[in-house]
Amino acid sequence: MSLENKTMITEIILLGFSADFRTKVVLFVVFLVIYVATLVGNYLIIIIIIINPHLRTPMYFFLCILSLLDLGNSSSVVPRMLYHLLSAQRSISLGACTLQFYTIMLMGGTECLLLALMAYDRYVAICRPLRYPVVMRWSVCYRLTALLLIISFFLFVFPSLSSPMALCNPNRVNHYMCELLAIIKLACVHVRSSEVSILVLCFTSILLPFVYIIVTYGCIIAAVLQIKSAGRSKAFSTCTSHISVVALYFGTGMVMYFGSSSDYSTSQGKYISVFYNIVCPMLNPIIYSLNNKEVKETIKKLCISSISMTS
Repeated sequence: MSLENKTMITEIILLGFSADFRTKVVLFVVFLVIYVATLVGNYLIIIIIIINPHLRTPMYFFLCILSLLDLGNSSSVVPRMLYHLLSAQRSISLGACTLQFYTIMLMGGTECLLLALMAYDRYVAICRPLRYPVVMRWSVCYRLTALLLIISFFLFVFPSLSSPMALCNPNRVNHYMCELLAIIKLACVHVRSSEVSILVLCFTSILLPFVYIIVTYGCIIAAVLQIKSAGRSKAFSTCTSHISVVALYFGTGMVMYFGSSSDYSTSQGKYISVFYNIVCPMLNPIIYSLNNKEVKETIKKLCISSISMTS
């Protein structure tokens, strides 16, 4: 199709959730509370891991990286969304939209790969405990983390940078952020290769890591069942938090991205994306805190020291 009769856009109007002012005020308060809880919870996890020498292990190092990714993902979306909820101005420049789009892709893709890496860490710790100090030594952890970021960039960001998509009117998007499946509907030309690229992207970033995690935990469960009952609960307790986070994150991601693009509804998609872009970053530190004795004890010590300093 020719682009002669199409107008290239310089900004995008995000329709958000509702046009009713009272509804937007309620949503503003709800999302503000969630965002503050996300900031406090993830920063608290990072501080706890830094100040507690007993938590300076590869497992908690990866948890710290997970908190940083959650902070980046949430902060790339929520502040602008809060601004749009109380403002008559709901437009976003094409440059800002592109930056948000790439940030979400990079953070989300890296988090999927990181959750798979955390499953591998638990596999080595439980199934190969004698080799764990060698296999997961600090130099390896640092290199693996850097490798995840590099892989995520070249898988999820570089393809779009190398062949940017031209967007045309209408420039209205029924969403609260610049999300892939919503923005692609503004493409000037319907390109079949874009749908194929999205399918490959979803397969690489969601399905493959999820299948790997399932297989890894199958091996872990088989190994744990051979342990005496006294050690089983401790082995399982180190995995339950990770399994919960994986189920929440990958579950909503697969509901969102696996399906025919012709059946995709931006109204449905934006509500699903609220869960994995806004709610999950808040829940992750809560899940890890509730199931971890050392984290809870460190939080108690911080609270006691804070109270004693103020009194």
